[in-house]
Amino acid sequence: MKKIGILFGMENTFPWAFIDRVNQKTGGRGIIAEPVLIDKAEQGVASEYAVIIDRISQDVPFYRAFLKNAALCGTAVINNPFWFSADEKYFNNCLAVKLGVPVPNTVLLPSKERPDDTGDQSFRNLKMPLDWQYMFDKVKFPAYMKPHSGGGWKSVYRVENPDDLWHKHGETGQLVMMLQEEIIFTDYYRCYCIGGKYVHVMPYEPRNPHHLRYATQPKTQGEAHKKLMATITDYVLKLNQALGYDFNTVEFAIRDGIPYAIDFCNPAPDADVNSVGQENFEWVVENAANFAIEKATSQVFGQNNCTWGTFVRDSAVQPLVDLKPKKTETIKKPKK
Repeated sequence: MKKIGILFGMENTFPWAFIDRVNQKTGGRGIIAEPVLIDKAEQGVASEYAVIIDRISQDVPFYRAFLKNAALCGTAVINNPFWFSADEKYFNNCLAVKLGVPVPNTVLLPSKERPDDTGDQSFRNLKMPLDWQYMFDKVKFPAYMKPHSGGGWKSVYRVENPDDLWHKHGETGQLVMMLQEEIIFTDYYRCYCIGGKYVHVMPYEPRNPHHLRYATQPKTQGEAHKKLMATITDYVLKLNQALGYDFNTVEFAIRDGIPYAIDFCNPAPDADVNSVGQENFEWVVENAANFAIEKATSQVFGQNNCTWGTFVRDSAVQPLVDLKPKKTETIKKPKK
């Protein structure tokens, strides 16, 4: 009997619906689903689960460490805990540029406060002052400033001008921030992607109260809408296959008919029926159950059963041989 486990925290509607759906589909014949229960974690010892869907380790480091050991021993962890640990939003944007997926112009900002146990010499490789005018011209104001790694709309600022940027950047402590072009959009979409092949595109209004964000209709219609949906689906697949996410959401803001990928590092996306609505909930439960059963069927203990994106597997980003090296300043040696 193979077990599919789901690791979760405060959410209630999706985990239990997922468990029920898997068990309805398998009828207890060779595969069952249940909540993950951990009574001990020992190095190099396999878990009892063929598949684990991870919905909480981004907030609980103990679970992340447990999942890495489970994956090492052959559990198919959804999402791959090694890549989930390495990924962040700034890299997502960099990869999107190389994949040809439109994203807002974005630059990276050093943290306002030095990291612990660092001093002036720790930053001697930064040219001071930074080329602020180039960055401002590239991004333009108003803009958004957000952590280069993180989620949940934490520490996200809209900045009106350089003075506003300096003031708000002063509140960010040791966070490394991105400064990103504002996309004034006519439509917005949030897209589930499961297994790197199942895509569900949902109209979404991030400016609405949380419980009303999915209660919206797209403004584009007819052939233009069909073409836009095809383009969005293509971009969703490109991003998730390159990143290697089994369960993720991608958000797009539509400006002048062009979908700009805004946020595509959501490996434990909202799947609560009370926010996503019954139709979207049914889609995510059904497809998550089908994919988990596929993974359990093919899983073999003692081998690597995690998904690795094409960026890692096949070097999706080609060598940048066409880029000339920029002129750099040398660091002066200290006088003896």
